[in-house]
Amino acid sequence: MTSYVVLEDLDKYYTEGTAWRRVLSGAGAQIERGSLVAIQGRSGSGKTTLLNLIGGLDVPDRGAIRVGGESIHAMDDRARTLFRRRHCGFVFQFFNLVPTLTVRENVMIGLELNGFDEEAKNRRTRELLAAVGLADRADSFPDQLSGGEQQRIALVRALAHGPGLLLADEPTGNLDAATEMVVLELIRQLPREQDTTVIVATHSELVADQADRVLSIDSGVLTAL
Repeated sequence: MTSYVVLEDLDKYYTEGTAWRRVLSGAGAQIERGSLVAIQGRSGSGKTTLLNLIGGLDVPDRGAIRVGGESIHAMDDRARTLFRRRHCGFVFQFFNLVPTLTVRENVMIGLELNGFDEEAKNRRTRELLAAVGLADRADSFPDQLSGGEQQRIALVRALAHGPGLLLADEPTGNLDAATEMVVLELIRQLPREQDTTVIVATHSELVADQADRVLSIDSGVLTAL
């Protein structure tokens, strides 16, 4: 296995009124291609900030981020946008599905942005919905689904275009224990079918127990557990 995500000496600061708060301090790690890595830490410790930096949603104040050999920290806004569109999938605690689109249309968003033709979009969407047991909900709207069903749709939407990197921020935090296990199994299974690297920010010990590696953030410092 080779390192797909490389973090080197990352610092990140935010302003709070007139004061500066250091969220990350010299953070570094190497994450292997195709692995599942959990990031743990108390609320406000910087887990989401780290995901945002890796996915190019934010930039570090110091240090380097390389994903698949590309230097994310050195890109301008447009280059980071194109990088995210092509190479990243995102899953969030509260699903972030588009309420006015059907399940099918939600899944197709990433495919359309990446230029898949109509036949490929329809085929890929059918395959993914079948894989998570929701083929019969293709024409439903998000508010007609349970929380677990919405998170399964959010997961396949994130993976539909075949990204090399899946970033998940508390993806099971809004689910009951039984549904958490179902979604967690999909987070392990589906990305491995396309050699996707998965980084999950989580408080869940179930998620951490299933991860290949666990990293912890405390006082801005990232360490391996």
